[in-house]
Amino acid sequence: MMERTLVLKKLLLKQLLIASALFVLGGCTSIEPWVKPYERHHLADPIMNMDRDPVASGYLQHVLDAREAARGGDGGAGGGCGCN
Repeated sequence: MMERTLVLKKLLLKQLLIASALFVLGGCTSIEPWVKPYERHHLADPIMNMDRDPVASGYLQHVLDAREAARGGDGGAGGGCGCN
């Protein structure tokens, strides 16, 4: 009886190790995006846009770029004089 329990425990341990190895190695596969780049425009919702009025936001960003020369990082060129 004791020997049978030991064999069952070894078998269970072996199955557990195999299952965990398969689980770990399954994480090494390459992940492909579910949505193709040409399909993303179908999923884009205007409500997810951060600014309500893109024209006004662009104008405000231009004013801030011209006023604060230290700003930037968004493609604004020129100095603080507004002559970009």
